[in-house]
Amino acid sequence: MPVPVIDLFAGPGGLGEGFSSLMCRGSERSFKIKLSIEMNEEAHRTLELRAFVREFPPGKAPAEYYDYLSGKLTREELFAKYPAQAASAAKEAWCAELGGASAPEDVLDRRIKEALGKAANWVLIGGPPCQAYSLVGRSRVIGGEGQAKYDADPRHHLYKHYLRIIAEHRPPVFVMENVKGLLSAKVKEERIFDRILDDLRHPLAAVPSASRSKNDGLEYRLMPLVPTSGELEGFYEPEDFILRSEQFGIPQARHRLIILGIRSDIAAQPDLLTTLPEASVESVIGELPHLRSGLSKEDDSPQAWWKAVQELGDADWLQNNGISSDVREAVISELKNVGSKLDRGGKYIKGATKPKRHADWYCDPKLTGICNHETRGHIRKDLHRYLFAAVFAKIKGRSPLLEDLPKMLLPKHKNVQAALKETKFNDRFRVQLAGRPSTTVVSHISKDGHYYIHYDPTQCRSLTVREAARLQTFPDNYFFEGNRTQQYHQVGNAVPPLLAKQIAKIVADLLK
Repeated sequence: MPVPVIDLFAGPGGLGEGFSSLMCRGSERSFKIKLSIEMNEEAHRTLELRAFVREFPPGKAPAEYYDYLSGKLTREELFAKYPAQAASAAKEAWCAELGGASAPEDVLDRRIKEALGKAANWVLIGGPPCQAYSLVGRSRVIGGEGQAKYDADPRHHLYKHYLRIIAEHRPPVFVMENVKGLLSAKVKEERIFDRILDDLRHPLAAVPSASRSKNDGLEYRLMPLVPTSGELEGFYEPEDFILRSEQFGIPQARHRLIILGIRSDIAAQPDLLTTLPEASVESVIGELPHLRSGLSKEDDSPQAWWKAVQELGDADWLQNNGISSDVREAVISELKNVGSKLDRGGKYIKGATKPKRHADWYCDPKLTGICNHETRGHIRKDLHRYLFAAVFAKIKGRSPLLEDLPKMLLPKHKNVQAALKETKFNDRFRVQLAGRPSTTVVSHISKDGHYYIHYDPTQCRSLTVREAARLQTFPDNYFFEGNRTQQYHQVGNAVPPLLAKQIAKIVADLLK
């Protein structure tokens, strides 16, 4: 029987997808998500749809699911054709906020107990929302009135809901994920991470309200999943919990804190993650259909877009040798390669593709198209910036800094001059280099595409949701609900499923 999993702060389900995809014998799953909780409505819709797919054996999703992806069926029509599976998915995926009116503690505890049944072996997974822990978020609020706002921000205490569930329900194993900025975060000179580690080791001391018996000694060993620098066995520095995704075959330099908690009555030692060959951006998105960006704030058409891009050829800085000759010649050359009939993609594009890396993981032979592969619009000036930046990266092997841009391409933002002098945020036009893992895909990708410029100059655009999802290693048949901005946000907040699968293998072996 699959080991039950409770997934908190589930987002669109990246961590749960990794656990669910691990097989133990043939087509039998090692783990079964019994309850996943997410407060964002659109992420929950994505989560529920994936829960529906997992109601069928691996690789056996019904034909109607693919009809839904291609727009032939509505979600309601799909669920109506399989009411039992839809009901199970609705029971598994719960749209609720921990600690809020939608999930009071008594209701939450009852649902967890119902989901687990009599299972002794089970796993708790998830990561409390981490925006307020991030380095950028913290720099905006600490000090003066900002300190009071920081102290009052409920996101700092959301991990305590996770902690209370550990204390009350006592999972044999838990996996907790968070941003590495948490390592240096302090409130009133106390490092948050030290407090969290102490609480996780001794949850009953941190949660006085939890049920307990006489002489109750609930404790957890906290283990990293990668080789550590500690000289003494069992002694770990906070930095030892940082997991660098690119070392494990993920096409993204995503560095996150991953804590494996093992209940003290379990003596088994976990394995460590095994390093894998590096995967590049181009190796996972290079074969996807070439698309153009849209023209925003003006009439858009393939021809209008092409003309807007070609205007770059008449720029003074290009004609008057305002840049190095190799970049200048490359810009002129790439302008000739820009097509005038490219389209912008869509929610579903017919035609299957196969990436160079992890093809068996991404591809579904029953999927005859590409989901969530639609470009966004950019202002005319950004088209020129993106083309220049992509050419520069192709020639120089690095993404340009603001100081590398011709003056005519510099944004008119008030803080640009400060960025040029102080080098803070001076990489605001960041190309994802073809031959390397991408930089971290974060939720800010939903705001604009400046940090996620496609490496191909002729496409003059930022990454699509599907390309971002490929960098996050979501399978191609994983459909993201909501509008495009909401889809980007979901992808940026997720744990890479292919990395989660490797973590799941360690947990499965541990529980044996």
